[in-house]
Amino acid sequence: MEAVNARNSGAELSDILLLNKNAFFSHNKLCVDQIKAYEAIIGCRTSKMGSHTLVCDNCEHKKTCYNSCRNRHCPKCQYVKQVVWVEKLKARLLPVRYFHIVFTVPEFLNSIFYINQRECYDMLFSSSAQAMKKAAANPEFLGAETGCLSVLHTWGQSLNYHPHIHMLVPAGGLDPDGMEWVKANRKFFVPVKAISKIFRGVFMDRLRKAIAAGSLNIPQKQSALYANPKKLNCLAYEKYWHIHIKKTFRGANQVVSYLGRYTHRVAISNSRILDTDGKTVSFRWKDYRDNRHKVMELPCGEFIRRFMQHILPNGFYKIRYFGILAPANSRTKMNDCHCLLNQKRQVSHYEGLTTYEVLRKLLDENIFRCTCCGKGTMGFGKPQPDNGIP
Repeated sequence: MEAVNARNSGAELSDILLLNKNAFFSHNKLCVDQIKAYEAIIGCRTSKMGSHTLVCDNCEHKKTCYNSCRNRHCPKCQYVKQVVWVEKLKARLLPVRYFHIVFTVPEFLNSIFYINQRECYDMLFSSSAQAMKKAAANPEFLGAETGCLSVLHTWGQSLNYHPHIHMLVPAGGLDPDGMEWVKANRKFFVPVKAISKIFRGVFMDRLRKAIAAGSLNIPQKQSALYANPKKLNCLAYEKYWHIHIKKTFRGANQVVSYLGRYTHRVAISNSRILDTDGKTVSFRWKDYRDNRHKVMELPCGEFIRRFMQHILPNGFYKIRYFGILAPANSRTKMNDCHCLLNQKRQVSHYEGLTTYEVLRKLLDENIFRCTCCGKGTMGFGKPQPDNGIP
């Protein structure tokens, strides 16, 4: 590892996956969801995805463009989704300060998490949200009903497997009668050690019940540990479960700006990939131990293996809302909160628009100018069928 001094060579994740596909598949086994994501990323914006035609509204000049894969793990396909989601979020967020909390689990749980992703990620979401709501409802802390927006990330900067929850919590909540907005103090309303203990207790209770019910696959190397509840408890409770309280956001606009950069990230973006020679990949990463940006070089096979660890189960929601921010409370408690705060709810600017119409609003209009006549605007024609390439 060394300080960052390289420049991006133009290498992309899709290129690395494509060039090393045969070698990687011959030495590694992937699940159906991983294979689907692998194929989608290497086929993104190629003939494999089919095409659509843009037609000039002035001279009828035509241009054929290949479709995006729209896979949520593809670094090329997140921009429009991110912008539309953030705009819709403005209508859901309360105009108050927000706390940013990160919930992590001890490293010894990584193995059982990886082979039971859907079940363990669900437990991580529900346990962290329950810990937050339970702590906020305590009269000694806030004494109010609050909510949270939770985002699952499974990676660290070096692409290692590190499941954790990023949570945004409004600095306040509804009083038990629902008649007053209870404002939190400047500092986080729950002591970090207190919420860490609550989270640990709630998660371990759920984990023990799931193991007893036989609903989880147990890692072979840790079979003795999970067969002994007392030993599992001792190992879990002797460790401090790290809860990080990050910077406070002063209002909804700051939150939205932050979320726009953060929530739709994939394990690694193309901008972080510096170079590849076909055998190794070098990429930029941040070492939080000394807070410095560095360059890591990995064999292509190891780089791909690390990336594929972060493919989520099909249909799994990595962004969830709880408490007063939950969708079920959108027309009830959230309306009450806006009234108590004397604020009107916003409406998304992109509500009901197609992807092309969103792009027209986001990008320079000249990008859609016809290159043939220089006057007309390129717009969608009829979609073209797949060209038959498998």
